[in-house]
Amino acid sequence: MASYNPPIDDIAFLLNDVLDFDGQMQTLPGYEEVSAELAVSVLEEGGKFCAGVLEPLNRPADEEGCKLENGLVSTPKGIADAYKAFVEAGWAGLSGAPEFGGQGLPRATQILLDEMLSSANLSFGLFPGLTRGAVEAIEHHASDELKAKYLPKMISGEWTGAMALTESSAGTDLGLLTARAEPVGDGSYKIKGTKIFISSGDQDFGGNIIHLVLARLPDAPKGVKGISLFLSPKFLVEDDGSLGARNGMSVGSLEHKMGIHAQPTCVMNYDGAIGWLVGEPGRGLNAMFTMMNAERLFVGIQGLGIAEAANQKAASYARERLQGRSLDGSRGPVPIIEHPDVRKMLLTGRSFIDAARALAIWTAMQMDIAARHPDPAERRRADGFVALLTPVVKAAFTDFGFETAVISQQVFGGHGYIREWGMEQFVRDARITQIYEGTNGVQAMDLVGRKLPMEGGELAGRFFDLVKQDLQAASLVPATERIVAATASALDRLERTTELLLAGSGDPAVAGSAATDYLRLFALTAFGWMWAKMAASAAAADTPPKVRKCAVADFFADRMLPQTLGLETAIANGATSIIALNQDLF
Repeated sequence: MASYNPPIDDIAFLLNDVLDFDGQMQTLPGYEEVSAELAVSVLEEGGKFCAGVLEPLNRPADEEGCKLENGLVSTPKGIADAYKAFVEAGWAGLSGAPEFGGQGLPRATQILLDEMLSSANLSFGLFPGLTRGAVEAIEHHASDELKAKYLPKMISGEWTGAMALTESSAGTDLGLLTARAEPVGDGSYKIKGTKIFISSGDQDFGGNIIHLVLARLPDAPKGVKGISLFLSPKFLVEDDGSLGARNGMSVGSLEHKMGIHAQPTCVMNYDGAIGWLVGEPGRGLNAMFTMMNAERLFVGIQGLGIAEAANQKAASYARERLQGRSLDGSRGPVPIIEHPDVRKMLLTGRSFIDAARALAIWTAMQMDIAARHPDPAERRRADGFVALLTPVVKAAFTDFGFETAVISQQVFGGHGYIREWGMEQFVRDARITQIYEGTNGVQAMDLVGRKLPMEGGELAGRFFDLVKQDLQAASLVPATERIVAATASALDRLERTTELLLAGSGDPAVAGSAATDYLRLFALTAFGWMWAKMAASAAAADTPPKVRKCAVADFFADRMLPQTLGLETAIANGATSIIALNQDLF
């Protein structure tokens, strides 16, 4: 079975040749010394850690799983030691704020490390990923006292983080949650309630675990306006920074899950746990969505990471597995990669992966521009693009990522269904990415119901104009004709469909029936945009990796973008056939 190979060459191509990483980042305050060369060298070392330390743990940790005994959670053998090595090597603080001990590298560097972590060991990658999301919420909304007390050790990785939102009767609709927070009188609160599906809710790494908990104050109104956010540590922290008494929280049970078995997903009981308000009373969702939006991008990268690992292993297997005869019948048995259907499966995955990685880096660069650019107009422009693309990255990357895991498993035939080949674990692990941090249906509704109408539809229009400009530039390069023409046609369909949905925005049935199809249409067009940029950059060279880019771009034009025809037709057909059947007849 082939080992995971971190995609460093592809990353270097994107940063250096396609996305102008140096030109974009070095204009931002604090990033003057950042370069693609630096990012690639850092990621090369990170890739070695992922391939050498984390991937060998992936299958045995999945088989062993986490345990809860006498109230204590234990992670599978090797996970705690790997986490300590991860922290000691400095990987936890890669993009953390320097004022709190982080290295302050751009988000693109961070998401590319996250991709490799997800490829090598998705369960492990959730520990630092969730911690980083909690850090973002605290950094943006907590008091200076809380920041100083908790952020340095969270950014270093000595302490981990978890977010406690969901209750048994309050999932997507958090307005139904019942957890309570009673003021103590000294500025702290006692939190009471039970939360479910709490990833990284407890572990055996040592240190502290910082829970961000949504709860209601005694006089809070019903609904989402009555929700506040609280920081509640597993261990109370003394004035000198040392750990004190155990807080009033416990693990009620571990969830029994389809996948990510090496990740402790907990039922958490808060039995008067002491916590401190983060942000304003009644504005908990506002603070939590700082964390949620970062986590949604992170989850999209998980889908990409699993797809990369699964596709790599499927391609290696297809080159080695002998079965059937050559197309002209003259040879046999031949490697199955010679069979057109196998090639189509491999190219389908590859055509998603390369475009998604490019789009992820572009989006991460926009996040840094939105945070750091000296021109307020540029910050607003970039922030709008991030808002528009966040649901697309989360939902499309995880949908296509799961599909890639499944077709990669299919390449193995019966061996793909057997545990020791590792493919069935990719399928199981990938499935959760479509569900948590807001299901993909919710992401699609966010795109159609909230993001498209922003600024009277002008936000989407600015994005479409940007794509047109890049397609025009790519069209001047020989050998890009197919991908440019196919993407331009897809963009026409996307614009027509956008106008249709904006015109019908007052009818919730229109948005609800179209949302998931529209998000896929949007994603395919955005992937085509990235393929046009990559093909234009690769066309002038004849190195094997760049020759591959042009060939895969043509495949995406010929075999993937035609899906947009059917998606436009389905959306135009409206909601009638979806809502016509009486619910009793389902």
